Amino acid sequence: MSAAGSSGTGDAADVRRSIGAKAATWLAFAASPTFAVMALLSSGGTQAAAMLCDAGHAAPLGGMPLMYLLMSAFHAGPWLKRVGTGRDNS
Repeated sequence: MSAAGSSGTGDAADVRRSIGAKAATWLAFAASPTFAVMALLSSGGTQAAAMLCDAGHAAPLGGMPLMYLLMSAFHAGPWLKRVGTGRDNS
């Protein structure tokens, strides 16, 4: 048995790394749909959305809605990778 194994700190560090890796994976999957929803909400034309997201007089596919769509596309990598591998990572 090694010195690191006898102290017990190696197992706790491995568990923390595993939990952190799982959290990072789920956050990566959450980004693209979140930005897509924000694009829809900011293009709705309501006064509340205009007050929060845009000046309110811009075109529906300009300004903030366009930025959110681009951010959704840029963060789609984890989804594309999952679809491309054909694995079920549930």
